[in-house]
Amino acid sequence: MWRKLFLIAGLAVLFLVSSNVGAQTEMPAPDPVSTAASSTSAGFQPIPAFPVLTVKANTDGSQDYTVTLQILLLMTALSFLPAMLMMMTSFTRIIIVFSILRQALGLQQSPSNQILIGLALFLTFFIMSPVLNKVNQEALQPYMAEQISARQALENARKPVHAFMIAQTRESDLDLFFRISGAERVMGPEDVPFSILMPAFITSELKSAFQIGFIIFIPFLVIDIVVASVLMAMGMMMLSPLIISLPFKIMLFVLVDGWGLIIGTLAASFGI
Repeated sequence: MWRKLFLIAGLAVLFLVSSNVGAQTEMPAPDPVSTAASSTSAGFQPIPAFPVLTVKANTDGSQDYTVTLQILLLMTALSFLPAMLMMMTSFTRIIIVFSILRQALGLQQSPSNQILIGLALFLTFFIMSPVLNKVNQEALQPYMAEQISARQALENARKPVHAFMIAQTRESDLDLFFRISGAERVMGPEDVPFSILMPAFITSELKSAFQIGFIIFIPFLVIDIVVASVLMAMGMMMLSPLIISLPFKIMLFVLVDGWGLIIGTLAASFGI
């Protein structure tokens, strides 16, 4: 008896649910025009279209992009900022010289990598300040005042950086990459493309850094040789010469004001 009642009740519920679903599926779709009109009459304004990726052609043949597209390109360019900082400024030469200096002193963790990188960054900003000031005056400020277009701002910012890099690049390195790429020779240094200037600049910076590091390494190497010879003459072959020579190297470095000499030499190597 109870089983029959439960079965009848379940069939009734299924019938009601199926009839409601059928009624909902047969309802006509709302008209977008009438919906928009009703929303407007109710006090709701439609959201205007936002021009995200529009390009406007100028009379001179150039093109201007919308602000949103310019911001997108700028955020994409910022992802290359660490590579630009290391490979287009004085940072590479400075950090290599500091690393060689730490090896010459025989100190493995002092100064730490964070201190060396921080010192190299601040010294890089000091050396690159004339270039950054020119970029700010000739490119950034006119662009923010809407006096020039984004394309012109990039061109104005390129010139000081190009001049700095070409001044620090050897002609032999430029000839090397011109020969490797098979590109045609240019009339003057200002016409060298960035595709050739950047690898030539990095190669020149590596050469200059190792030359300065070699000169720094020589006096500390002499101290190591003298200490090792004295220990061998005294028969102390089991004692590491580095333990004895380390205090003498630190004392010599402090007495001659080593940090001031090295920082001054690095700044002078860039013409500061």
